[in-house]
Amino acid sequence: MAGNALHDAGTASGALNGHAINQATPETLAADLQRILAGPPEQAAATLRAAAEGGVVQAQLVYGQWLLDGRGVARDAAQAVQWFEHAARKGEPMALNMLGQCHAQGWGTPANPLMAAYWYRLAAQGGLDWGMYNYATALALGRGVTEDRAAALDWFHRAAALGHAKSINMIGGFHEDGWVVPKNDALALNHYLRAAEGGDFRGQFNAARLLIAQGRLDEAMRWLRAVPQTATTAFLDKAAAWLQRQATATLHEIAQAYRKHP
Repeated sequence: MAGNALHDAGTASGALNGHAINQATPETLAADLQRILAGPPEQAAATLRAAAEGGVVQAQLVYGQWLLDGRGVARDAAQAVQWFEHAARKGEPMALNMLGQCHAQGWGTPANPLMAAYWYRLAAQGGLDWGMYNYATALALGRGVTEDRAAALDWFHRAAALGHAKSINMIGGFHEDGWVVPKNDALALNHYLRAAEGGDFRGQFNAARLLIAQGRLDEAMRWLRAVPQTATTAFLDKAAAWLQRQATATLHEIAQAYRKHP
């Protein structure tokens, strides 16, 4: 789910029992989610389901994610979609975004770019940075919606204003490629560096590329070494191919390290 995965947290173990679930208000159950998620996965999944059935939106959202991942419960993408729909009907932006992901990837429902863009747009309008990023990407590529790079850039800027590193990287790409705005490598590098500082592996690699082009190899190496910490294997393979085409032996060594990275 690349960046769109939900994150759980908690420090105390244990789960609510059935009586507590029936007696507690949805607000109380939502506040207890951190404690629930810290327990054994199977027990936590059972409690999450009970809370989801009790109408707790965050439980519906997290239980849907667990069904997608097969965490504490058998993997069931179709059922995950149903729980995302429950939460989406209550206006939960991340649930709207996850429905977009399911339709985009064909998780539990036939792949449908049109429906993916629809749900992404609702998530974006709901103020979710990931929804803005995904909807902007659909607009930029014409995926399920008419291509509109100007509108895409606007949504990327909205997400960037919320600190969304991947959107900041995309804005850098617009400046580097001259999409909608004049080509400007200085502005591109500025955005790539901001995305890199925010932990985006694409921003880190893009910043390194432009730094290398400017002869600033020492600065580039910092970001090249950071890339494997979060990058996908597919991205590392592409990055390694680019590095191997460069004339510098040091970059060839980085390329080899990328190919060996687990």
